[in-house]
Amino acid sequence: MANRTFRSHPPPAGLVSRPAPDYDRPGLGIRSSGLSAALPNHPAGERAVVDTRTREVPAPPVALVTGGAVRVGRAITLGLARAGYDVAINFNTSRASALDASRVVAEGGRRAIVIPGDVSRPGDAKRIASTVGDEFGRLDLLVNNASLFERTPLLEIEEEEWDRVMAVNVKGPFLMVQATAELLTRARGRVVNIVDPSAFRPWIEHPHHSVSKAALLHLTRVMARVLAPRVRVNAIAPGSVLLPEDYDAAQRERARRAAVLGTLGSPEDVVRTVLFLERSPFITGEVIVVDGGHAG
Repeated sequence: MANRTFRSHPPPAGLVSRPAPDYDRPGLGIRSSGLSAALPNHPAGERAVVDTRTREVPAPPVALVTGGAVRVGRAITLGLARAGYDVAINFNTSRASALDASRVVAEGGRRAIVIPGDVSRPGDAKRIASTVGDEFGRLDLLVNNASLFERTPLLEIEEEEWDRVMAVNVKGPFLMVQATAELLTRARGRVVNIVDPSAFRPWIEHPHHSVSKAALLHLTRVMARVLAPRVRVNAIAPGSVLLPEDYDAAQRERARRAAVLGTLGSPEDVVRTVLFLERSPFITGEVIVVDGGHAG
C-alpha cells in the first residue's frame, strides 16, 4: 500500500519537525505527527521534544497496540495516549479506523503512527517492530490485542479456520514478543496480552477461540519467566465490556445479569487495568479478570 504522511498541524515554534523519510521504503508507518528532535549526545535513536527555552524534556514512553484501531483496541490506544504515551497503531484491514484513531491521538497532543500488518506472519511482525524502532527509537509497552472471534460448532470447524484462529490469537503474540524483545528489554518494558474468560472455562460456541485464549494465558506465564527481570508480562481477561454488535436486547440483558455487579462494563475498564499493570513494577506472570464478577 502507498504510504503517506498525515500531520494534524504544523510544528509550534521551538519544535523541530523531522524530515520526511523515504516513503517508497517497504513497511514504513503512516505518521500523524512528527514533532521530535534529535538531541546531541543522546543514545542512537532516542528523541526528545525541545521547548522554546531549549530545555530538554525526556522522550515520552511509546506503546504498540496490535489491533489498535477498533473496539477495545481503539479504547486502549486512545487511553494510553491520554496517559502520555506516543502510540503505534497496528491494523490488518481497518485502515480507515486506524487513521481516524491516529487523528484523535494527534489532536490530543501525542504522536501516533499506523502500521499495517498481519501479526501471524513472521515477516509482518518483524516489519512492525522495526518500524516502531525506526520511528520512535524505543518501545515501552506492547499490548497484544489483535484477535479473531469466530463462532463455529466444534465438529464443523474446517482445518483452515482452526489454523487461522490459532495463528492470530496465539502465534501472533508470540511473534510480536520475539520481534520486539530487544526494544522492550532496552526500555525495561511491559507486555500485556488480552485474553478473555474463555481462557478459564470452555465456550462451546467458540471452541477454537476458547482454546486459543487458554493457550495465550499459559504463554503469558512462560513469557514472564523468560523475559524477567527486565520485561514484565501480564494478561487481562475482559468480560462483557463491549458486546458483539449483532447481540439483540435479550442477549444484552443476559450478559448484564451474568455479572454479579449487575451491570455491563466498558472498554475504559480495560484501559484502567492496562494502566494499572503498566504502573505496577512488582507484578508479572499474572492475569486480571475484568468481568464484573462473572468468572468468579
